[in-house]
Amino acid sequence: MGRLDGKVCVITGAAAGIGREAALLFSEEGARLCIADVSEEEGRKTAAECADAFFFESDVSNEDSVAEMYRATAERYGGIDVLYNNAGIMPAGDESVLVTPREMWQLVLDVNAAGVYLCCKHGIPHLLERGGGSVINVASFVALMGSATSQIAYTASKGAVLAMSREMGVELARQGVRVNALCPGPVETPLLTRLFEEDPDARARREVHLPLGRLARAREIAQAALFLAS
Repeated sequence: MGRLDGKVCVITGAAAGIGREAALLFSEEGARLCIADVSEEEGRKTAAECADAFFFESDVSNEDSVAEMYRATAERYGGIDVLYNNAGIMPAGDESVLVTPREMWQLVLDVNAAGVYLCCKHGIPHLLERGGGSVINVASFVALMGSATSQIAYTASKGAVLAMSREMGVELARQGVRVNALCPGPVETPLLTRLFEEDPDARARREVHLPLGRLARAREIAQAALFLAS
C-alpha cells in the first residue's frame, strides 16, 4: 500500500528537477498526477513515466491557465487532494539590488510569488471540496538568510512564499488544509547547474557553507514533499 494511494496531486514545474523527482516518487506511492509545466516535451516525458498521470501545459503567472489546470485535473480525477507548488525561475541577470533591472524583478516575482498565490487561490477551493488536503509551497533557505551570491528578486519572491504559507496555514488549519513551505538549500537541478556552468565561483561560494560538502539531491527534497503530502 502506497502512502498516497487514491490521492490526486497537482505538481507545477514537474517537467524537470525537483518537480520531476517528486512526480516519479508520488507515482510510486500511488498518487494520480497532473504534471504541470511550460515545457511540453519534458512534461509529457515525465507523465509517461508515471503510472497514472497526464500533462497540462500551464504558465503559473497566468491566472486563466492556472484555473484551467485545476479544472482539468478535477474533471479527470473527480477532485484534488494535494497542491505541490514547485514551479519557479532563477534567471541569470537577477543580481544585486544595485543592478537588477526592474523588468527582471517583475518577471521573477510574477512566476515565483504570484504563481504560488494563483495556485493557492484556485487550487485550495478544490481541497476544501474534499474536506481538506495538503498544500506544499517551495520557498528557499534565502527566505530565512541572505544568499552568498546576491539574487535580490529571487530572494524577495521566496520570502513572499514563506510569509504567504504561514498566513494561509493559520487561516485554513481548522478547515482541514495543511499549508507548509519547503526551504531547500542549493539543489542539483538543471536550473542551478546551468547557472553554475556560467559562474563556477558561485558554486564554490555556496558549497563552502554546506555541512555535507555537496548540494542536495532532487530526490531528497521530493522525499520531504512526500512526507508533507502523505
